[in-house]
Amino acid sequence: MFSMELTDEVLKSMEVGMAFRDYNGRISSMDFHRATSYLVTASDDESIRLYDVQNAMCLKTINSKKYGVDLVCFTDNPMTVIYSSKNGWDESLRHLSLNDNKYLRYFKGHHDRVVSLSLCPRTEFFVSGSLDRTVLLWDQRTEKSQGLLRVQRRPAVSYDDQGMVFAIAYGGYIRMFDARHYEKGPFDVFSVGGDVSDANVLKFSPDGRLMLLTTTDGFIHVVDSFRGTVISTYSVKPVSSNATLEASFSPDGMFIVSGSGDGSVCAFSVRTGKIACWGSTDTEPPLIKWAPGNLMFTTGSSELSFWVPDLSKLGSFAGMK
Repeated sequence: MFSMELTDEVLKSMEVGMAFRDYNGRISSMDFHRATSYLVTASDDESIRLYDVQNAMCLKTINSKKYGVDLVCFTDNPMTVIYSSKNGWDESLRHLSLNDNKYLRYFKGHHDRVVSLSLCPRTEFFVSGSLDRTVLLWDQRTEKSQGLLRVQRRPAVSYDDQGMVFAIAYGGYIRMFDARHYEKGPFDVFSVGGDVSDANVLKFSPDGRLMLLTTTDGFIHVVDSFRGTVISTYSVKPVSSNATLEASFSPDGMFIVSGSGDGSVCAFSVRTGKIACWGSTDTEPPLIKWAPGNLMFTTGSSELSFWVPDLSKLGSFAGMK
């Protein structure tokens, strides 16, 4: 066994090592479980699929024909997920057991599509943001929301890795909340430099020091999560209002891989900027998730692709330890 350090060269060498092409619609959401090798996907073909990434196997497919499925996230338990609907008539979130395809709980409260969902690590809490211009706070153990925050635009929400803080982005600002005292309002508000287009995705880096925010205008802002300073802004092709521009930090927090409005995949170094771009025949931005602690990321479009370094492109093996 060897471990390889992630460098510009290693990232440039990444290519699709394997793909699952048996989807009958676009993948709308993906999530890695933080402690296992499991990946879950949601797709427009109304399926939820569970993969064992280590063994490159699809373990099970569950259909949600009645409600559709849009966003999906693992709970701490790798066999249960929380997911949002896509049918346009029931905006409840659902807590689903993948073992026996049973609903454990419904979370009712939103009146329009849920566009952002983040589960708190280490606790039972989660937060959801909707086009109804509310952000709701939930406890997995009870059906009623625990708190409501009103927003002026489409919100993007995210818990930090410690579960102490959550952030809400909209209208060119990121608002920081203490998870225990959110009702007091944000303890800090950070500007992202005049980009007032709709927020798409908000994420903390694995060490919690940075945040990334993507917007429909095709910008990826990297912000210091303590000081609020914008460290860098990258741009890709803008996305249509019904698509989502997704980006993901590498496990060391030093690189970002992003989709683009023209369907391509782009990689950036947080320090130095753009490193690589991989073209695509697709015309919509792919979803992107980096596998925790691994030299691999996945992209989701009308197929699920696993990207790994191509060692033959790396002339020297200096990166191996």
